[in-house]
Amino acid sequence: MPPAPIRGEAAPLVDVATAADPVTAVLDAHDRGHLIALRTSGTTSRPRSVVRTTASWVESFGHVSALADVGPGSRVWLPGPLSATMTLFAAVHARYVGASLVGSPEEATHAHLTPAVLVATLAAGTDLRDRSIVVAGDRLRPEVARRAATAGARVTHYYGAAELSFVAWGAHEADLRPFPGVTVAVRDGCIWVRSPYLSQGYDGGDGPFVRGDDGFATVGDRGSLRGDLLTVAGRGTDAVVTAGVTVLVADLEHALRCATGEEVLVVGVPHPRLGAVVAAVLPNRDPGALARVKEAAREVLPAAHRPRRWFHVSSLPLTAGGKVDRAVLADLAASGRLGPGRPGPIPPAVADVEECR
Repeated sequence: MPPAPIRGEAAPLVDVATAADPVTAVLDAHDRGHLIALRTSGTTSRPRSVVRTTASWVESFGHVSALADVGPGSRVWLPGPLSATMTLFAAVHARYVGASLVGSPEEATHAHLTPAVLVATLAAGTDLRDRSIVVAGDRLRPEVARRAATAGARVTHYYGAAELSFVAWGAHEADLRPFPGVTVAVRDGCIWVRSPYLSQGYDGGDGPFVRGDDGFATVGDRGSLRGDLLTVAGRGTDAVVTAGVTVLVADLEHALRCATGEEVLVVGVPHPRLGAVVAAVLPNRDPGALARVKEAAREVLPAAHRPRRWFHVSSLPLTAGGKVDRAVLADLAASGRLGPGRPGPIPPAVADVEECR
């Protein structure tokens, strides 16, 4: 099924990225009944322009206000750029409901952060007491949510995508339930969503957004659903091909994270005969964490899927939107600029392939 058609001929399209004030551009488009085009981050693929009605955002505002406890008089800190859709949404929502934007966490009653920025904020010792923080843009580990709560913050977390808008909301990645008005289904391990918040597709070109005849749409994220509890593994199309075996990064990270509770990022490192080998990067220098993840890899992963290179990094590279920059991380691993762990042995099945080449 191809991506959904992006718009009718009669509706003008506003490219928000070219506006001097993107927030005003969105609200003006809403008043005029125009469509808006939003740029995706391009962290896992080339950037695309997502087209949506302004109503697909505005209809969720009441639910967001209730879940995040934002209203007139709230002071919202948004350290991310307005080019990031999660930040732009938060800014538009704040202005729409009468909240004000502030330039620092000290002035704020509320904040919208990525998990990486929340971790950095906690590490910096920033006073988060009595702040309401919405975390999105990547998975929020329960451990990080607990650290923020210990620091006095009230934390909520949501999963969504530029093409889908809100999908699920909760306290952290292990506590996600469908956002109000959203129906979630998992088909063959892929998350499908039906809601009034969906985009209309892309302005030119194709992409991962697909809408079926039944109104459900997907961007290819993988996950599972038990009752109304949604577990998100990640974008299944990100893969490392090693010795002819395709290893889905999202599945591998999810398996190691669930088995150990440790944050693990997986990238491919070029190999002269195997094409690539799987590498695991831990964002800390804890030898105990490394040992736990290695043991889990031996226990829960098929031999061909186990990481063969191990690295640590003291701080993760981030995109302008505050997400982990996987492309930079892969380059750092490939160039040897990350702290090394002991490489894992190449298993016999892979060694045989290597000899044949």
